[in-house]
Amino acid sequence: MPYRVINWQVQFFGRQWDLMDLYWLAIILSCHCLCVLAPFQFTWGALWVAISLYFVSGMGVTISFHRNLAHRSFKVPKWLEYSLAYCAVLSLQGSPLEWVSTHRYHHQFTEKLRDPHSPNKGFWFSHVNWLFDYHSRFGSYDGQLMKNVGDLECQLYYRFLHFTYFFHSFLLGVALYVAGGLPFLVWGMGVRSAFLLNVTFSVNSICHTWGKQIWNTGDASKTTGEGWHNNHHAFEYSARQGLEWWQIDVSWYVIKFFQVLNLATDVKLPTEIQKRQKALATKLILEDKVI
Repeated sequence: MPYRVINWQVQFFGRQWDLMDLYWLAIILSCHCLCVLAPFQFTWGALWVAISLYFVSGMGVTISFHRNLAHRSFKVPKWLEYSLAYCAVLSLQGSPLEWVSTHRYHHQFTEKLRDPHSPNKGFWFSHVNWLFDYHSRFGSYDGQLMKNVGDLECQLYYRFLHFTYFFHSFLLGVALYVAGGLPFLVWGMGVRSAFLLNVTFSVNSICHTWGKQIWNTGDASKTTGEGWHNNHHAFEYSARQGLEWWQIDVSWYVIKFFQVLNLATDVKLPTEIQKRQKALATKLILEDKVI
């Protein structure tokens, strides 16, 4: 599929800003402004706090929000499912309902006009600007405001996190400040969150723009980034996304560890037949293009 850029820029001036647009603008600016203070507030303790929270919240996003909730790639007991989701909430990437809804729409409408962060609308749109257009993400799908997450919305816990998720990060920030002063706040909230946000955003932008494409998935996803992104779009249901032995997939290692402990069940993986079929289809498409 040829990469095309459609002129679709978020208009910052001359439009009515939704409250959520302003919220996301404040979050992005706050995290990056705190990063300016990082060189002046460095301590080894603050660095280790940032690394630890990055791992906890980052694994929460990839294991819980992405593979468990959005794609139902595996099942875990409710206490573990809810714990992982709570870790993801601390990433400042939105509530489980919002994150999962956005991602499911992305796969349903990949690189089409209804894709919430299509790279065809421009690199910076897919990277971050899409966050500042909440109505376009959820209000223009024929009024289907997060209607694709009924399996989560029916659970009181996820509704609670949806309406309170910012306060959990706020309380974390307060706890960090009490425990280690400004260095812990700057590194544990600012640097950690800004880095994790941009890593996640890069999956939407960089991983749909640059890199190799092993599988013909009908989109521009590349075999780079979280979940080796082209692998993920080829087998989106798979709990394992680093399909080759040399493709590092830390999230899969954690899921596999849960499976060894009999905590993760119904773990979905592509079979060798499915991979061969996808590879054959890719080869035939490429040969057809050459002819």
